[in-house]
Amino acid sequence: MCEIEHFCDPLAKDHPKFENVADTVMTLYSACNQMDGKSAQQVRIGDAVASGLVANETLGYFMARIQMFLHRIGILPERLRFRQHMGNEMAHYACDCWDAECLTSYGWIECVGCADRSAYDLTQHTKATGVRLVAEKKLPAPKTIEVTEVVPNKPAIGKAFKKEAKGITEALARLSLEEVSDIGKSLEASGEYTLTVADGGPEVKLTNDLIAVKTTSKTVHVEEITPSVIEPSFGIGRIMYSLLEHSFRMREGDEQRSYFSLPPVVAPLKCSVLPLSNNAEFAPFVKKISSALTSVDVSHKVDDSSGSIGRRYARTDEIAIPYGITIDFDTLKEPHSVTLRERDSMKQVRIGLDEVANTIRDLATGRSSWAEVEQKYPKFEQQEASAK
Repeated sequence: MCEIEHFCDPLAKDHPKFENVADTVMTLYSACNQMDGKSAQQVRIGDAVASGLVANETLGYFMARIQMFLHRIGILPERLRFRQHMGNEMAHYACDCWDAECLTSYGWIECVGCADRSAYDLTQHTKATGVRLVAEKKLPAPKTIEVTEVVPNKPAIGKAFKKEAKGITEALARLSLEEVSDIGKSLEASGEYTLTVADGGPEVKLTNDLIAVKTTSKTVHVEEITPSVIEPSFGIGRIMYSLLEHSFRMREGDEQRSYFSLPPVVAPLKCSVLPLSNNAEFAPFVKKISSALTSVDVSHKVDDSSGSIGRRYARTDEIAIPYGITIDFDTLKEPHSVTLRERDSMKQVRIGLDEVANTIRDLATGRSSWAEVEQKYPKFEQQEASAK
């Protein structure tokens, strides 16, 4: 699992960057459509938030960013949807929840959950630990408020309860406003209040000489809020499985030649270095190219085995390597150059030896595209040798 915990004001869940993603078109499968037996619909996330279909801007922002991430790593857009939790599966504390689901051979599977968990998490932590987990929000102008609280007579409590005194004062500090109000009513009616020190712990009777409920006025410049949390939760294994299914391909006309079309940004190895043969004159160029690729942080694999170049291309395609550099007899000539091959199209260009490392780095990081490379460098028309 991989999670983000994004805390926000429970009364103002707008997001400063929402306008950057508002035009993102998403396939949304709402709870209403599920109940009515209707299909998922394509909706701008801005419209979904404006209509109330998606609860708020912050939730909508993270849903759009989840989609952008999944598309970039190679999840197919037509096999991705966001399904809203229905009433009978929504967590009792959640305001809204959408699952990013990927279509696989097993059907639609949940890969990312994105939930508005309201203030449940911090409220439960506070309840369990007695530590108030709040944030301060600056007010536009100071305001005067009335504060009602239990004031313990610590010396008297210490004398009356000795070792239990600390637990009693801590329990009094954890009381909610509603519980403080109940204490005030009880003291006024009977002069005493029965306090449960801890869950399942002992009960003690506190009288008017031990505690008092007082209301005071004070001017505040900030207010305390218990933040809500928006939680995108990624199932890494499920995403990887879906990605492998979505990126599996077979060459047209040759089903035995299969490959993974992983985008360069996530392919474990970005490039292969393939000398055309075991000719000793190729060795210095292999070493130079490998060193250049390492210097620009491009992960690569040198395959100088004795198989045909077509067979070696096929092997690198099977492990999703997106680019291949071939050193051939033209490389020995001045100016030195190599062929650069793109996995999916199998197209090749002729490129200068000193340019190839930076070119692959830019391709692997998304700074340039293969189409731009094809426009810049001459095509290499020689057909691939058979992989069989």
